[in-house]
Amino acid sequence: MAGSRIYDLKYKLMVTELLSLAKKYYTYRELSQLTGLPETVLSRYVKGHVLPTIDRAQEINSKLEAVMRLETEIQRRIRFDELGYFDNTKVISDTMLLERAVQQAVDKFAGQRITKILTPETDGIPLATLMAHRLSVPLVVAKKSREVGVGEFIEELYIPSKSAMVMCFYVPRSMFRRGDCVLIVDDVIDSGETQRALIKIVMKARAEVTGIYALMSIGKEWRKRIEEVAGCVVEVAYEVPIKSRHE
Repeated sequence: MAGSRIYDLKYKLMVTELLSLAKKYYTYRELSQLTGLPETVLSRYVKGHVLPTIDRAQEINSKLEAVMRLETEIQRRIRFDELGYFDNTKVISDTMLLERAVQQAVDKFAGQRITKILTPETDGIPLATLMAHRLSVPLVVAKKSREVGVGEFIEELYIPSKSAMVMCFYVPRSMFRRGDCVLIVDDVIDSGETQRALIKIVMKARAEVTGIYALMSIGKEWRKRIEEVAGCVVEVAYEVPIKSRHE
């Protein structure tokens, strides 16, 4: 019961943060028309004077999601250079946006057992941290170097996207137990090689991959590479069109 109350509180806080974000684009009058709530009530929510009930929070979230899609918000924040590569700094540094992504992931994987969150260093860590906090499960970070003091690692070689170098991920073996259900979280899926390596680490630990969640993906070729090692569900908030990357 306590866990349920904590989850409800986190959800209500997330919705008030979404309202605060919406206030940057809409007036209170416009928000009132969108949600069907009085301007004075919305003002109290935005200013943190009071929290909505869980039922009202769900109603607000549903109506705002229709006009403030996460996909659109991510697209607004990424910037492409002259070679077609994008800068996602304004995405991974926006904690309010990341909280929305967390809620999306929670909704997508509702009912699935998740006992650990696994992410590669470095840019996926902010999202993964918030996800682990929301689900009240441990966070596991796959690192590219061995840490002094750790007795035994699970290791997996991989070749990063557009690289001729072989790299390796290291995860302390003690971080996993047999039967763990792991959600892999990352900021971007490019070639799929990083996610393949993480899946193999989970398998070596004799655990299960519940699914994969990422803020962005590039193209669709990565899906085949992931499916070669696991048939897990993969959810992506925004698919970056290939043509945009090369414009």
